Amino acid sequence: MNAASSSTLVQSVFLCKKENFTEKALEVFNFQYQHNKVYRAYCDILKTEPAAVNTLEKIPFLPIQFFKSKQIKTTEFDPVIIFESSGTTGAINSKHFVKDLSVYEESFTKCFQSFYGSEKQICIIGLLPSYLERKGSSLVYMVDDLIKKSTHKASGFYLYDHEKLKEVLLQNEKELQPTILLGVTYALLDFAEQKKLQLKNTITMETGGMKGRREEMTRKEVHEIIKKNLGVTNVHSEYGMTELLSQAYSKEEGIFECPAWMRILIRKEDDPFDICTAENSKEMFCNGAVNIIDLANIYSCSFIATDDMGKLYRNNNFEITGRLENSDLRGCGLMIL
Repeated sequence: MNAASSSTLVQSVFLCKKENFTEKALEVFNFQYQHNKVYRAYCDILKTEPAAVNTLEKIPFLPIQFFKSKQIKTTEFDPVIIFESSGTTGAINSKHFVKDLSVYEESFTKCFQSFYGSEKQICIIGLLPSYLERKGSSLVYMVDDLIKKSTHKASGFYLYDHEKLKEVLLQNEKELQPTILLGVTYALLDFAEQKKLQLKNTITMETGGMKGRREEMTRKEVHEIIKKNLGVTNVHSEYGMTELLSQAYSKEEGIFECPAWMRILIRKEDDPFDICTAENSKEMFCNGAVNIIDLANIYSCSFIATDDMGKLYRNNNFEITGRLENSDLRGCGLMIL
């Protein structure tokens, strides 16, 4: 497949629908098997016959640890940017080599709009202090881009200026201005405990992450504190990671929904090749380790076996319930889920 053909494949990914997801995923699998040296070597070790891969369950999922030790690239290219995960001191971080930033921008913009409408009409506030203090955060890149596209003068990052943030939120409430306050979990908790408010026109969204800054808490405990102190009915959540170019969003109770070009599968903890999909599950939900298909990851790897534990429902929505034992703690996910 040449450059023009791969560009056509990229565009077709964002036109993906439930009915043709499997077909598109198999097309991306064959493209990456042909043009991703690391992924192909992994598939070959598993003795994968590409012609026999005709369902989602048969696609090999690359263990996420490879992003720490290898350059995961589909086709040969010099990256325009390298996203790097946050990690604990001394840890080896994951790196995502990005060929085309427009693919990432199209992915997060279309996904955001499908859940929340046009970013232009929303005041977007980022409370991501630790992420802004380092380079290579894909989350900061996304939020910064959404802020720039917003037409509201108060959109921006608010680091540690909690008093200014409170003033902006109160003014937006007075003007009935739709607002999204998006923050890393520990920073949202700090703000909520210092500045008790009653927010009726503000969506509060946590991205996960205690970063060792606070005592570990469950997601339910975190959400209860935020709801009580900021007066919001629900706390929204964003699920993403350095290794992906797509996000899932939860509007309540930690139940996430993916965009059309992203899907979650569940593998058994003791048998990584025993795969549960929403379609083949015999129960109302299945539990296990999380595999992710992110078709926007076309120039990296779209099929990743993560270290997260989760619960997948028949409607393809999912929860994150914890981490695999002995897995590396993610800098963005030290909170006990």
